[in-house]
Parts: sequence; C-alpha cells; structure tokens
Amino acid sequence: MKEDNLLEFTIDYSLLDTIDSKFVLEKYDIIPISNDILYLVVATSNLSLDTDIINKIFNQPIKLIYIEHKALEFEWKYLEFKRKLYKLAIESLNDKNKLQENSSILEFMDTIFYFCIQNEVSDIHLEVLDKSIVLRLRIDGVLNQFFRFKSELYLSISSIVKYLSSLDISQKRLPLNGRFTREIQNKNIDFRLSTLPTIYGESIVIRVLDNNNIKNNLEQIEFELSTLKTIKKTLNLSQGMILVTGPTGSGKTTTLYSMLNSLNAKEKKIITIEDPVEYKLNGIIQVNINNDIALDYTTILKNILRQDPDILMIGEIRDKESLQIAMQASLTGHLVISTLHTNNAIETITRLKDLNAPNYLIASTIKMILSQRLLRVLCKNCKKFDNTTNSFKNIGCVSCNLTGYQNRKVVSEIIEFDDTLMDMISNNNTILDIQKYLKENSFKTMKENGMDMINQGISSLEEYYSKI
Repeated sequence: MKEDNLLEFTIDYSLLDTIDSKFVLEKYDIIPISNDILYLVVATSNLSLDTDIINKIFNQPIKLIYIEHKALEFEWKYLEFKRKLYKLAIESLNDKNKLQENSSILEFMDTIFYFCIQNEVSDIHLEVLDKSIVLRLRIDGVLNQFFRFKSELYLSISSIVKYLSSLDISQKRLPLNGRFTREIQNKNIDFRLSTLPTIYGESIVIRVLDNNNIKNNLEQIEFELSTLKTIKKTLNLSQGMILVTGPTGSGKTTTLYSMLNSLNAKEKKIITIEDPVEYKLNGIIQVNINNDIALDYTTILKNILRQDPDILMIGEIRDKESLQIAMQASLTGHLVISTLHTNNAIETITRLKDLNAPNYLIASTIKMILSQRLLRVLCKNCKKFDNTTNSFKNIGCVSCNLTGYQNRKVVSEIIEFDDTLMDMISNNNTILDIQKYLKENSFKTMKENGMDMINQGISSLEEYYSKI
C-alpha cells in the first residue's frame, strides 16, 4: 500500500485533548490529523488496524491514511512541544495585544526558542506556502520539518520577530535584517533575523547564536592530535597569516572563535572584522561590517592598524584589495587569521595567486592553511553494518530524528609552511610539485582523514561522498 507523507498534513492537535495520547500511541499506533465534516482523518502505520475500535475511541467515522512507523514515532517524540505550539498558535490568532510581552505570539516564539536551545538547533526557518506556514529547524547541518500551521499565523509571526529586532513591522516587500536577544533558561541568547519576500509572504530565517556552543579551546573541536599540535604551534607566532578554508557550513567560524579564545590574553589586543558579528566575545574588540554606510572590509582594514592590534581576525578574504592589506598587516608584526572559500588546502595556494598575490608574498606571509568539513556522526542507537559496502550506514530512529545521525565531527587537512615549501612557492613550482613534496612529508588529505572516520564507524560513506 502506498504510504502518505505526514509532513504534508496540517495536524489539529486539539483532537488529542479528549484521549490518552500515550495509550493511543502504544496500543493502536495512530495519531488523529484533522476533523472533516464526514469523518476524522487518522494516520497509522498498522495495516491491519481495526477501524471499528478507532471509531468508538473518537465516537465518529474515521478515514485512515498510512505512514511510515518511524514518522509516527517522530511525531509523538515531540508531542507536548507541538501541542503547546498549536494551542498558542490558536490563541495568537485571537489575541488583540500581539506586540506585548505577555502576548500569545511572543510565548509561541519563546517556546520555539527554548526548544532550539534544548536541542542545539542552529537555524529556525519559517516558510510561508500557499495554505500553510512550515517550521523547519536545522540540526547538525540538516533541516527537519517540525510543524505545519495555518497560513493565517504568518502575519503575527512576521510582526513579532520584526518588533523584537526593532524593524518596521509594516515592511514586507523588501528583505530585512536584524538582531535581538531573549532570556532563555536564565541565559541571554542572541538571535539574528533575516526576512525575504516571496510570492506567498515572507521567508523568515532566525540564526540561533548561543555563546555556550562556542568552543572555549581547540581541544573541544576534536582535531586529530597532529593537526591540533600544528595549529597550537602556529598560533604562538607573533606575525603571519593563518587561513581556514572550506564551504559554507564547514565550521570555519567555530574554528576561528576557538583560535581567538586560545589567543585571548590581557597582554594581547585582538580586533575582529566580521559580516556580521556572530558571537560576542569578552575582551575582544569586534567590528561589524555595515555596507549601508560604506563600512566594508577594505575601509576598516585601511584604518585598523592605527588601533595598534596584536592579532587581527578577518571574517573572510573577499577580494584582491582586502587580501593585499591583510598580507601587509601580517608583514608588519601582526598575526592575521582569516577564511577563504576553497575546496582544500592546496587549492588555497592557487586561489591566492588568482587574487594577484605575488609568490614571494604568499611564501613570506602564509604560515598555515587549514581546510575542513563537518561530517555527521552515525547515531549509536541505530547504525548498522552493511556487508555490501563493508561500512556502517545510517538507519534512522526516534533518537536521531529519523536521520541516522547525531552531532558532527570535523575532518580536516593542514599545511604548515616550512622553508622548503616557501622556497617552492617563491620559485613558482607547480601545484603538482607541491603535492608531491607534501605527500613525501606525511601530509594526509581530507579524503584520507575522512575515510579513516568511515573505517572507524564514525560516519557513513553516504555522508563522506556528500561532503568531501
């Protein structure tokens, strides 16, 4: 029998108010979806379910839809959270005081925020569709749909998040960006808001910026011991450039902040240039890019050395001019840490040349290139060994939100610039020459390190091929 997708239904959680939900789940393997005029729509994974019994439970005719059992378990895992959200959503539609601290819509959002902190959610996505608004949460880098509401709720959500961010609540035709802070579990948590007009309303994305997720030291990132040793050694230098590379979502920001925490000391002046500032760090001067007033990377970099810094963190090298200024800063007694979007460490050298950096300047300024990715870790409760591939694969269970993965682990490769490598770059040796030299000196590629994780049963081949 063809199974339906439970995510496509807007569930009426008030239907559970009159029954023992735990009893219904365990004994009959069902969940009511909606109440039509003629019958009650009920989802089940039990193909042999006795409909007469279910008719009597709800005291009305029912129509069954069939879903995967794991989807049903996932629904019930977060049942109390969803029932509370549903109740607050209904109340907020009738609430006349929507922009007050005691409003139902604010309690609705705070309930989501609390859930996100509890479950280490990095991003909240509220997407308006034709007849509904969908709540999706990014966990371990992957979006999971958690709730579907009626589209009427959209205006209340849009207004309250803009109100919290001190934005114009009436502006819905242009993209808006803002930031706000909420007290969750006696902690002040920062949130970054982005709205984007769509054909049905606005796409609302909220980044959760929980400072407690920042790694206080590099050991917490769990780099390989040899990589960690090289990073620490390079951070002790008084000048030069350290580059962390990788695509969006590869954990570069976490690594940068962990480096800054390792470097942060009273005798050091550290200044960061970020677009935008992700996390607020004590004892560090952080500058936020503001293109609306022409406060860009280049403008700040041209003036920043007058602030007498010891260490600079540049959120991203974006163009030739910012690279040139950063390299000059590293030549004049400053340690500069930054990121670059490249696929691997060796390609970074080519990218620097593409940005018109002279060979001698690359050789004399770059001290280390770290390239990284984040691989999802297989769920210990449901991973299964696959004899065909001779590796573990993801299955999916309630514990891991049906994904087969829990948490993420960094996989990386690192190049430390020694005298020989500096000479090779200065003499314009080919990338193939550089690769050969590195391999002869125990350089392990990200692919090799990633395959080690597969062989150890930490991640899956599917995850490996999707990320590396």
